Amino acid sequence: QVQLVESGGGLVQPGGSLRLSCAASRNIFRRATAGWDRQAPGKQRELIATMHGNGTKNYADSMKARFTISRDNAKNTVYLQMNSLKPEDTAVYYCNAEGIDVWTLKPYNYWGQGTQVTVSS
Repeated sequence: QVQLVESGGGLVQPGGSLRLSCAASRNIFRRATAGWDRQAPGKQRELIATMHGNGTKNYADSMKARFTISRDNAKNTVYLQMNSLKPEDTAVYYCNAEGIDVWTLKPYNYWGQGTQVTVSS
């Protein structure tokens, strides 16, 4: 079992920036596909970005201009840099790690508890 813990959320003014962190309890991101999703009140969860173990990144079209996913393998941490934030970015942001366990060959998909981001003046 792997625990993912998000941090870095909070209240920010429109136009501001935040960097979210997702720390894993063990070294998983070298092989897993890491992802960031978000869910706003009354809306469906939406994908923001993914980063594969080989470093390949993918973004939702509406997110790629302002959001950047990155990874620090030494810290077992994935980041989401968010710039030019808008009130409509207000949501709970979740990270996940998805892959195949190399020992059991079973698929896994771990999720963090989420971190609240509120964009408001």
